Amino acid sequence: MTMGVSRRIGVLSGVLLVLAVAAPAARAAAIDFAGAVDVNGCSGSLVRMPGSRDDDRALVLTNGHCYDGPWPVPDEVLVDQPADRAFDLLDGAGEPIAALTATKALYVTMTGTDIALYQVASTYRELAREHGVRPRTVSAERPARGADIRVVSGSLRQIFSCRVDHVAYRVLEAGYVTKDVLRYGPACNTGPGTSGSPVVDAGSGDVVAINNTSNRDGGQCTENNPCEMDRYGVITVHKGIGYGTQTHWLTTCVAGHRLDLDRRGCLLPRPDPRI
Repeated sequence: MTMGVSRRIGVLSGVLLVLAVAAPAARAAAIDFAGAVDVNGCSGSLVRMPGSRDDDRALVLTNGHCYDGPWPVPDEVLVDQPADRAFDLLDGAGEPIAALTATKALYVTMTGTDIALYQVASTYRELAREHGVRPRTVSAERPARGADIRVVSGSLRQIFSCRVDHVAYRVLEAGYVTKDVLRYGPACNTGPGTSGSPVVDAGSGDVVAINNTSNRDGGQCTENNPCEMDRYGVITVHKGIGYGTQTHWLTTCVAGHRLDLDRRGCLLPRPDPRI
């Protein structure tokens, strides 16, 4: 009897081990182009917040420097701007399956972060029913150094795989400053066309950042050549390395299913009435 129990326990342990090994592979395989968008030279993603509901108007996230109006100047925040931006929504294979049109730009800035959050006419339920596509959830958790990530470019139809190499205190580029920025490992060799791509946690499938820049030529703090600054003001340059701004800030400013910059604990920059 003891031998029989031991054998059963051994078999059960083996099954559990197989499942534990197989699970990460299954999760990683699910990271495809479904919900990615092509934003006319930039990339983006259909996203929802942790508190979003199926009947809410769907949201598309891309970079502030992919905004269809004039770029926000440093320290400028745009809220509830009229928009008619068009997006090509992709399926898992990267094929366009729908044309989405933004009804408004809920939030746009290039200060502290680099994001443009658009609202479209369709609801999440309608997009799931008509096109079989569901949004990725923006994680409320900060990504950790060493986290396994995927940068999903809807414009290039390419998925980059690497790890979070470092979280930079500040990244400076042509007068703009972003905070707590993910520096990718060299395997994520991003470049033109990848701006606005969601940075997806390989385990959860949730969005943890948004790809926004890379140092192309080794220049220092100039356009397309960002530099890093630590808390003591020391500047470093990492040629060929890409960066993504964290997106958990968005989840701190959601009350129910609405973006509320006055919510207690909201981390996103607010509009400056002087600008």
